[in-house]
Amino acid sequence: MFKYTCLNPIAQVGLDVFTDEYEKTDKFEDADAVLVRSAAMHDMELSDNLSVIARAGAGVNNIPLDKCADKGIVVFNTPGANANGVKEMVISGMLLAARDIVGGMNWVKENADDENISKSMEKAKKNFAGTEIKGKKLGVIGLGAIGVLVANAANRMGMQVYGVDPFLSVKNALTLNRDVTILKSYDELYQTCDYITIHVPFMEDTKGMLNKAAFDQMKDGVVILNFARDLLVNDDDMKAALESGKVGKYVTDFPNPAVVKMPNVIATPHLGASTEESEDNCAVMAANEIREYLENGNIVNSVNYPNCDAGVCNTAGRITVAHKNIPKMLNQFTNVISAEGINIDHMTNKSRGDYSYCVFDIDSESSEELADKIREIDGVLKVRIIK
Repeated sequence: MFKYTCLNPIAQVGLDVFTDEYEKTDKFEDADAVLVRSAAMHDMELSDNLSVIARAGAGVNNIPLDKCADKGIVVFNTPGANANGVKEMVISGMLLAARDIVGGMNWVKENADDENISKSMEKAKKNFAGTEIKGKKLGVIGLGAIGVLVANAANRMGMQVYGVDPFLSVKNALTLNRDVTILKSYDELYQTCDYITIHVPFMEDTKGMLNKAAFDQMKDGVVILNFARDLLVNDDDMKAALESGKVGKYVTDFPNPAVVKMPNVIATPHLGASTEESEDNCAVMAANEIREYLENGNIVNSVNYPNCDAGVCNTAGRITVAHKNIPKMLNQFTNVISAEGINIDHMTNKSRGDYSYCVFDIDSESSEELADKIREIDGVLKVRIIK
C-alpha cells in the first residue's frame, strides 16, 4: 500500500488515477508521494518515507531540488500539460496590448449612467483605437511546449513569427510550423520583432535576461509579453524602458509592487494555467508519473534525476538505486548482487549532473537483506524494492 498527500488542492480527475493500492493521508511525514502546486516546501522536513514529489505544473521554484536529490527523492513536473492554457493567455495578451480593450471597457463602466451612451461612445472610441496583429512580427524566446504552440497560433493568425532556442528539441522542431523562422541569436530577434514573448525556464543564465542591453536593441514601442517567470525581466530596466517609450506595453502574468505601478503595464494575477483543463491535465500527468515511479521504478519528466525507463519488469525481481554520480558505483552494486548468488538479467543506468539512477532486473525476488547491503555502499542515497 502506497500513501500520498496533497499540499494543495489537486483536481479529482488526477486523484482518480490512483488505484486501491494507494491511500491518501493528511500526514506529510507518512507519505511515500507528495502532489503539490504552489505550496512552499523549502523549510519542510523531508522524511525518509518520502520517495517522490510531483509538481502539478511546470515551475519547481517552490521545491528544494538539491535537498530532495541528496535524500534520493525524485521530483517530477508536468511539462506541456498546461501549455494550451498559457498559449491562449499569450494570444489574449497580444490582443489586449494591440487594442485598448481594457480602456474601452473601463470607459463603458465609468459612463454606465449616461442615457446617451450609444452616441457618446462614437466620440469616445477614438481614444481606444489600436492596431491589428496580422502582419506584425512576433519573436518567441524559447520553443518548448508553450513556445511552439504560441508560434504556431500566431502564424495562423497572420503574424510573421521568429523564434530562438539554443536547445530546440527534435520533437518540438518537427511540431513547429515551417513558416516560423528560426534565428541564430537573441540579438537578431530583438532587432527584428514588434512583439516579443518569452518562454524559458528561470535559471542563473536567464535571470533578468530582458534588461537594458536587450531593450536598447529593440524597436521603439515594442510589446513584451511575460507568461513564464517574473525574474526573467529586470524590473528597474523595464520601468525605464516603459517611461521612455522604448517598450510600448508590458504584458505580464506576474504583478509585483514595482510592476503594478509602472506605466503601460497590463498585468494579470498568474492566470496562465488557471483553466479547468490545464489543472486536470497537470493532475493526471502528475499522478501517472507517481504511479510509474512507485510501481515500476521508472523516471519520466524528473527535474533533479535523469529520466530512466526500464519498462515493466518481466523478471522475478527489480530493485532501484538512487546514488551520487561517482566512479566505481556500478561495480560495487553488481558485486553485492552477485555475492548473493543472484544474476542480473537487465540493468539500466542513467546519470544527470551529480546524481545517477540504476534499475536492476534480477532472477530472484528482491529482499530487504539485499537492499540493506546496497544501502551500506558509500554514495547510495535511496534503495527501493519494486518487486
